[in-house]
Amino acid sequence: MATVTRENIGLLNDKLTVTILKDDYYPSFEQSLKKYAKTANIPGFRKGMVPVGVVKKMYGHGVFTEEVLKNVEKSLNDYLTSEKLEIFAQPLPLDSDASHINVNEPKDYTFNFEVGLKPEFELDASKIKVTRYKIEVTEAMIDEEVDRLRVRNGKMTEPEEVTNDENVLNVTFAEADADGNVLEGGIVKDNSLLVKYFSESFRSNFHGKKKDDTVLIQLKAAFDEKELDFILTDLGLTKDNKEDADKYFKLTISKVGFVEKAELDETFFIAVYPNKEIKTTEEFRTAVKEEIENYNAAQSSNQVHDQIYHHLLDHVHIDLPESFLKRWIQTGGEKPKTAEEAETEYPSFASQLKWSLASNKLMEENKIEVLPEDIRDFAKQQLFQYMGGQLGALGDNQQWIEDYANRMMQDKKFVEDSYHRISTEKMFSAVEKLVHTTEELISAEDFASKLHHHHH
Repeated sequence: MATVTRENIGLLNDKLTVTILKDDYYPSFEQSLKKYAKTANIPGFRKGMVPVGVVKKMYGHGVFTEEVLKNVEKSLNDYLTSEKLEIFAQPLPLDSDASHINVNEPKDYTFNFEVGLKPEFELDASKIKVTRYKIEVTEAMIDEEVDRLRVRNGKMTEPEEVTNDENVLNVTFAEADADGNVLEGGIVKDNSLLVKYFSESFRSNFHGKKKDDTVLIQLKAAFDEKELDFILTDLGLTKDNKEDADKYFKLTISKVGFVEKAELDETFFIAVYPNKEIKTTEEFRTAVKEEIENYNAAQSSNQVHDQIYHHLLDHVHIDLPESFLKRWIQTGGEKPKTAEEAETEYPSFASQLKWSLASNKLMEENKIEVLPEDIRDFAKQQLFQYMGGQLGALGDNQQWIEDYANRMMQDKKFVEDSYHRISTEKMFSAVEKLVHTTEELISAEDFASKLHHHHH
């Protein structure tokens, strides 16, 4: 009967020695040879009449090796199950050379494996301290959103010439020299821009311009930093190369547009909020404020989740079997990696592993479940987003939506990805109620700055 012994060789790192006796594997080897003899097609012999000795000579080594290794694997898995060992990945063989297995000398065999053990650690969510930022909604923010909604629901017109900074310009960028001569083989790119996207000192160059008129610009002079980054990227250039911002372009106007903003009347109110009975501008502004507050609350919640994430990574002590994991990085992937590559990859790999261990522990403690219906609802929600929130445009054909959800439920990758996203979101929502929270009022600008500098 096979035996398995266990020896500690490092932090959370054990060696398992599997010894299998000849009697453990030889009977099944002989049975396999007999099965081969019945089914083998060998020239000179009728099917089913091939002597076992011939089969052994031709296929014996492969069948023998397979039976030995199959018994080793079964003994190892039985041991892991009976001992309830929580391990990372799969056991790594310490002696992977199977050349010592000899069909002509059946005997007892010993194989050694290395395992990395999952650590035990303490995690008390109530000791996690977070700050929940309450973002102040100002009248200026409401004004800006109302204005954006009026433009979005407005009517596009085509005036003859540029009259103000709100005009939309359809233009062709053509790379040129400082005198406005278009460069042969230079960058040519169409774009659509509001006049106000140009720097304030440059905008007057467009006033009075009409379709087919041209304006020569130098990028760094025509745009402020924020817009310049966007334009450089759109033109296939980069802000890291200072010479790119020095380039000149000849802009040819192909169309002048202007959006007449929607009037603040009931038709507009219904278009924006079809499910609310809004009669006055004041009621409309209240609804806009509520929407901004809801969006800010969601953003604030995401930021709390970010704080929880970093606390779990930075302040929860979790030991890992480092030497085993580095060896696993080298041998566990599709392509073998060098020790140097494993060393480079390990810090990032260890962080991901710590996050996985901590989040799984929190999911277990909070009894987080993801049901098939959760994934179906997630699929429908994604469809709603794809349609730009206009699911009603599909009419009353709810069956089409159900068919889409059913189809996505057959997509293994979608189901796995959705399960991960939903379970993580449920875990954060549960932990968010357990952590120690301090509330702090903050401006939208300061909050945006925090998001920019502290994001995982």
